[in-house]
Amino acid sequence: MAALRKKYAFIDFILKEWLLVASGVGLALTSLLTTRLPRFSEDELGVLLILFALFMTVKGLQESGLIANVARRIEQGRAIPLKLVLGTFFLAMLMTNDVALVVMVPLTLSLQIRRKDILVILEALAANAGSALMPFGNPQNLYLYWHYRVGPVDFISTIAPFSLAFLVLLAGAASVTKTENSAAAGASLPAIHRIAWGFGVLFLILILAILHVLPLFVAVLVILAAAALDRRALRVDYAILVTFLLFFGITDNLRYILTAELHQAGHVFLLSALISQFISNVPAALLFAEFTPHWQALLWGVNAGGFGSLVASLANLIAYKFYLADGQTKAPFVFTIKFMAMGFMALAIAILLYGMRFGLGAI
Repeated sequence: MAALRKKYAFIDFILKEWLLVASGVGLALTSLLTTRLPRFSEDELGVLLILFALFMTVKGLQESGLIANVARRIEQGRAIPLKLVLGTFFLAMLMTNDVALVVMVPLTLSLQIRRKDILVILEALAANAGSALMPFGNPQNLYLYWHYRVGPVDFISTIAPFSLAFLVLLAGAASVTKTENSAAAGASLPAIHRIAWGFGVLFLILILAILHVLPLFVAVLVILAAAALDRRALRVDYAILVTFLLFFGITDNLRYILTAELHQAGHVFLLSALISQFISNVPAALLFAEFTPHWQALLWGVNAGGFGSLVASLANLIAYKFYLADGQTKAPFVFTIKFMAMGFMALAIAILLYGMRFGLGAI
């Protein structure tokens, strides 16, 4: 019986952390092919340090009850679909797309409303679109921001047409989505522990470090302070950090295998968006950044590539898994079709927006 439980636990780990396993296999194969061990640059290690600090501060804010309190306020009153979608968009912009969906999707599924499937899909799209606007909104942005040493103003102005266009489109879609709310209007709000203030300050310090206002080493101080405030902040998803480390190693090995450089920006955009459909947009960003100077096209490509398939973005998988795991949801096949259809529709719109922004000849 114990052996059977271990077998099922192993299978469950493979299914849950398939990207970690795949990246480990990829690193092993490329290392054998190149007969060398990968080297990690200061920029890559800096990204991992920033990510770890971000995960800890956000975890601390979650444990303090602040995020749950804000989310619960959003659900009260009218225009619930609009508030949920906008809340997801702006929360992803400030606290990453994964965190936004971890907060908003369970909240949505707990409501006594109709059209939960459409709302979850809209939230997944909103998380990808909102997180694209900020250098720290998602892991691929953070990597490209540090790798290409882009200024915050240039970064935001480059991707702003993408995010803001989808903000308008998703707000419109949410406005016409009709639901019926039967939740208690005067429900009590979750309490906020006083440590929320401390984690809020640490989060602001970390943002200043990301924007190059403060030196990078303050991230170490943030990590130590967060652990001192609440040890639960250490309970982050370490698999994601290890996955990034493995992909950094893969891209270093690939530099010895691939010698061609992608010269045309339009090709960078389309290829990175396409490859994201199969390996997700974070690995695509790590891969293409090694071979092209066209950071604007790559930034658009990997963020647009977050739309589409279920694996195009880890945020998509989070929303999808939460919906299917909910005991009240029905027709998973129909939901999957809707998710994919709306995702690829958003991808098509993103490609059109790129053409409008940089010229149709750039595609």
